[in-house]
Amino acid sequence: MGAQWKQKGREQGADAKGRLFTKLAKEIMVAARSGGPDPVMNSRLRLAVEQAKRASMNKETLERAIKKGAGVLDGQAQHETVIYEGFAPHQVPVIVECLTDNKNRTAPNIRLLFKKGQLGAGGAVSWDFDRCGAVEAAPPPNAEDAEEAAIEAGAQEVEPAEDGSFRFISEPGDLDSVSKALAARGWSVTSANLIWIAKNPVQLEGAARAEVESFLAALDEDDDVQHLYVGLA
Repeated sequence: MGAQWKQKGREQGADAKGRLFTKLAKEIMVAARSGGPDPVMNSRLRLAVEQAKRASMNKETLERAIKKGAGVLDGQAQHETVIYEGFAPHQVPVIVECLTDNKNRTAPNIRLLFKKGQLGAGGAVSWDFDRCGAVEAAPPPNAEDAEEAAIEAGAQEVEPAEDGSFRFISEPGDLDSVSKALAARGWSVTSANLIWIAKNPVQLEGAARAEVESFLAALDEDDDVQHLYVGLA
């Protein structure tokens, strides 16, 4: 694993789906705020909208998020990214990326969630992660070889992702060019983000791993937590 952690079965249940929609709406609002409300001209927004549609977000909610982010509706959304670093149980390094409109609410919530782990200062664990670009894309109908596509697009490596897709890893500054190069070759790009990948992921099994998974699931359920990056193999 060692990269972005996603809770298994997060899509199941009304409460879980509501939390997922909250996270997706925040990403849409931030993308619309930073790059404008037109998905054709704003690649970040276009990918966020596609992710929301795959999660079955209804059109009204989606359009409201775009308008709110662009300042057309109810004032412009003022979310900012806040990063927390620390350790899950068994000294598993964790980077928590939040999108929040109120740091005075988020900070105590994160401190409480880290009671079973250890919250650290900035830089406490990020030194043991690499900052990378990650593009997830589905192959074209002609089934182009993923390794060849990675080389041609300028990605450093490629690995299988979910549902027959692949994840292309790049230098942070090459994220946009890799995404565009894959799209030009007929690949269907579903996400393009900067991520953290652990250099030395921890190996855990059995009860110890279950304890870490439970800790991560509790973090992931917080509405302000957008992404979790974990040094867990």
